[in-house]
Formats: sequence, C-alpha cells, structure tokens
Amino acid sequence: MTQPDPTPTDAAHAAADPAQPQVTPAAGPARPQPRPARRAAPTPPEQAARPGMTLLKLTLGAACLLALAYFQWTPGEWPVRLLTWVLLTLLADEFGGWFGYAGLLLGGVGYLSPVEPPAEWLIILPLVGGTLMGTLLLKHSGGLFVLPFAGALFAAVLIGVGRFGTSLDPQMTLPGTPEFQRNAILGMLVALSVSAVRQLTELILRRRRRVAARAATPG
Repeated sequence: MTQPDPTPTDAAHAAADPAQPQVTPAAGPARPQPRPARRAAPTPPEQAARPGMTLLKLTLGAACLLALAYFQWTPGEWPVRLLTWVLLTLLADEFGGWFGYAGLLLGGVGYLSPVEPPAEWLIILPLVGGTLMGTLLLKHSGGLFVLPFAGALFAAVLIGVGRFGTSLDPQMTLPGTPEFQRNAILGMLVALSVSAVRQLTELILRRRRRVAARAATPG
C-alpha cells in the first residue's frame, strides 16, 4: 500500500519559515462592475398619441381632396365649384401643407373631366388660384396671428379686382358680382375660422400640459 509523501511542499516550508519573505500573488485586473440598467423614461401622452393623430390627419386631408375632386369633376354651376374649391382647399391645408397645395391644383381638374367646366371658370381659375396661393403662403408663414392678414389679403384682392377690374378689361365683370364675392369670401371665412379654433385649442392644451409637467416636477 503506497504511503503519502510526508515531505512538505515548498509553499509549506515558506509558510513555516518566518524568516523567508512571503510572496503575495499578483492580483488580476479588476473586473468592471456591471452598471445598473437604466429605466426607460415614460413616454409622454402626446408622443404616444402622435401616430394616431398623424393617421387621423392623413385621413381627413385625403377626404377633403376626394370631396374637392368630386365637385370639380362632376357637372355643376360655377358658384358651387368656387365655394367648394376655396373651402375644401383651405380646410385640407389644416391637415398638412401639401394637402393645401394639392387642393389648389385640383381647381383645374375639371378640364380633364368629360364635362367641360362653366365658361366663367376661365376667369375664376387664375384669379382665385393666385389669391389662394398667396393666402396659403401667408398662412404658412406664421401661426394663429397671421390668419387675419391671410383673410384680409384674400378678400382685398377679390374685392379690388371686382371694383377696378373693368377698367383693365371691360369684359371682366364676373369678379364684381355679389354672387362671386359672396361664395369666395364665405368659403375663406369658414375655413380660416376652423383654423383659428384649432390653433387656439392647441395653444390652450399645450399650455396646460406645461403647467402640469412643472407641477409634477419635484423641487
């Protein structure tokens, strides 16, 4: 039967001999401590609802353009075409700027339809189209406070052309008729009123969210 070797190892001799210096094993490189996982910041309610709001705007803007294309494509009198063109173009603009410019272009879609537009449309298209373009550009340059100036520009151009247009062209009597000015300006007033209500509501809600966020912040 094999006996275990009674001879102590060198390490045992070194530990037993107090005169011999003790050798401390070199410490290995310190392992980095894992950082605690950061908790994801809670998503604000307005950011969580943003995809749904975007989808709603796209749907409503497309609905305005489809309705406008229907009125311009189907047979109809020029007062109805004029009213719906101004109203639906400015309403579509509320759901995205490119919706407004698309509605502006739809004013000429009647010339692609099987039924030719009324003869008055040859005057309405360039006159109202140019005025709508200026109104959209001014409307996009600012927020709530530029809406009165956009409406004033639209009305001033049409009223001015109606009053002084015959001095340039004796046959340009359509812009001066009450029916023309009533339908064009009525569509503009309704659409810009909707825009003012929307923007004012958004300002109030945004201010309430800021106040609530400050109140919820400690300190």
